[in-house]
Amino acid sequence: MNDNGGNRERKQARRPSPERTAQRDPERTRAAILEAATREFAENGMGGARVDAIAERAGTNKRMLYHYFGDKEQLYLKVLEEAYVGIRTAERALHIGDRSPEEGIGELALFTWRYFLQHPEFLSLLGTENLHRARWLRQSVRLKELHSHLIGELSQVLEQGKKQGVFIETADPLHVYLTIASLGYFYLSNQYTLSTIFGRDLLEPSHLDAWEKHIVHVTLASIKR
Repeated sequence: MNDNGGNRERKQARRPSPERTAQRDPERTRAAILEAATREFAENGMGGARVDAIAERAGTNKRMLYHYFGDKEQLYLKVLEEAYVGIRTAERALHIGDRSPEEGIGELALFTWRYFLQHPEFLSLLGTENLHRARWLRQSVRLKELHSHLIGELSQVLEQGKKQGVFIETADPLHVYLTIASLGYFYLSNQYTLSTIFGRDLLEPSHLDAWEKHIVHVTLASIKR
């Protein structure tokens, strides 16, 4: 007599449920949900993202998602915060204040461009949040603290450059960062339309390398004496 049906039932019974897996390794489950949610929000925006799809990507169920993060909006805010934590943490590791002023600014420009290239999901999340006029971003105290550190360190580098006579007195830390970020963000977020309009594949390695040098040159040229 064929007992395949019984074997399948016993295997299914031994297979741990998402709830049991989450209980045994809650941090891993949280991380899986965050990773899945990041992909879903980046691909479909806040309005198009589905909780069912996030749970399926994470290998869990909606009950666990709600248990760890509350509702969809709270999960989106957490994804947004973690995206900013990622770039701000990496920026801190640069220690731009330990370099000469010109090297520090150049290194920040290179890092920002390369980070944008390596993390297209970050740019997608920025686009989504701007569509909603920073509705969720304004709720986060954590992000304001992260950004104050960036501006603080950048201010110190600029002040050092001013004292050495390298940078102009009107060099403003926010303007410098906006110059760096906008040159990278515009290029990548509009890569398809710009490539089509001008008949040049902007993602070709040679074009990416050339734009990288351009970002550093423009940023430094805008503040040097």
